[in-house]
Amino acid sequence: MLKIFSHYFPSHVLQQVVFDALVLFMAVIFAVAVQVRGGAVDWRVIVPSALLFAIAMILLNSAMGLYRPAEGEWSTRTAIGRVLISIVVSIPVAFGVFLVLPWNYFASEAMQISVMLLLGLVLLMRAVINRHWATSMFAPRVLIIGTGADAVTVERSLGSPRRSGMEVVGFYAVEGEDSVDVDRGRVLDCKDLLQTVRQLRVNEVIVAVRERRGGVLPIRELLDCKVWGVRVLDLSSFFERVQGQVRIDSLKASWLIYGDGFRQGLARAFVKRCFDLAASSILLLAALPVMAVTALLIALEDGAPIFYRQERVGLGGRVFRVIKFRSMRRDAEKDGKPRWAVSGDDRVTRVGRVIRKLRIDELPQIFNVLKGEMSLVGPRPERPFFVDQLAQEIPFYAVRHCVKPGVTGWAQVRYQYGASVDDAVQKLQYDLYYVKNHTIVLDTLVLFETVRVVLTGEGAH
Repeated sequence: MLKIFSHYFPSHVLQQVVFDALVLFMAVIFAVAVQVRGGAVDWRVIVPSALLFAIAMILLNSAMGLYRPAEGEWSTRTAIGRVLISIVVSIPVAFGVFLVLPWNYFASEAMQISVMLLLGLVLLMRAVINRHWATSMFAPRVLIIGTGADAVTVERSLGSPRRSGMEVVGFYAVEGEDSVDVDRGRVLDCKDLLQTVRQLRVNEVIVAVRERRGGVLPIRELLDCKVWGVRVLDLSSFFERVQGQVRIDSLKASWLIYGDGFRQGLARAFVKRCFDLAASSILLLAALPVMAVTALLIALEDGAPIFYRQERVGLGGRVFRVIKFRSMRRDAEKDGKPRWAVSGDDRVTRVGRVIRKLRIDELPQIFNVLKGEMSLVGPRPERPFFVDQLAQEIPFYAVRHCVKPGVTGWAQVRYQYGASVDDAVQKLQYDLYYVKNHTIVLDTLVLFETVRVVLTGEGAH
């Protein structure tokens, strides 16, 4: 894992991005060479612009989810969907890039088509490699300290080396643990931790033991490992790096207080506000036709009102009124009792089902962003009734209110839609990660991922 602008990127994914960018760069250079056929070419212009084109295309598709592993029951379908989305998005953008690059004096239509075909071939190749053979050239070897339930959770989180780019070499038992929940055949029969680390060429040690459960950590030996140059991680740091979340069940207040992150300075707030104003203004202009059609369809199906205003909790716990397109019947809460919206909710109108699936119902919140009540990216705002309930049941829930709520967020692109206390816990773990590490880079990544989620329908409700 590499930390870039406060966000963690898997090293094996970065290797894939660099490799694919170089392949596409060489493909563009080859297409240029074939096009000119020995004629005079200003390579001082072509080479840097070809490299810029390749990097832009690969980063765009990386943000669209092409480099995320597609595992589970729908893995093949998901992989195919991501390739198709990448091609559909990349081709128009690539043609647009052609218009701004200084290639007009020689770039014929045939060359542009050739480059588009090469781009599609690179994307298809990456999808196949991700599905079957993707590994890291420098996959770190990981030793897990502990053999209990936490060790099992860590192993499952890492998954296969193809998914995480990390190889688990085994488990190191510590004195005082009550049970062995992992595969006993992978528990190392040794007593000297540092010697084990040296023999197995371990790069990282993950401590999956909580002292309050009876396990006695080998503190001195862990220090020796760190001095030897081996990275040592506790559970909180591990989940932050690998899963992009701050886990509640392994979190201590001291980790939040003394750790880095959670910086909310005036400079950061100013930059984020400028980003919100610029991006939301562009989005509003682009979305006006869609919003006008949506308003007309809502009026035709169920009459007025077109918009739905509801109290939500925002920055610092202050209450504001969020604006959305109305997707439910007018009598959705006629008894006055707030209820979670659930998948397949019978209160949703026909138009509402469509605009929820495409996230169009969220577009009026752009006006909340322009007013300064919300940000484009941030934790989703909840209703006061549910905030009071969740704050009593979930530790650290109020931490999410130290930044402005967002139209979209890290939790929305990383976790499927849910409507329960358990789902709120899962989303909070992603929200805490965002609050701790938010930057313009992470905001941009979330916006790209939101486009992917909308196009694929992931998490639609």
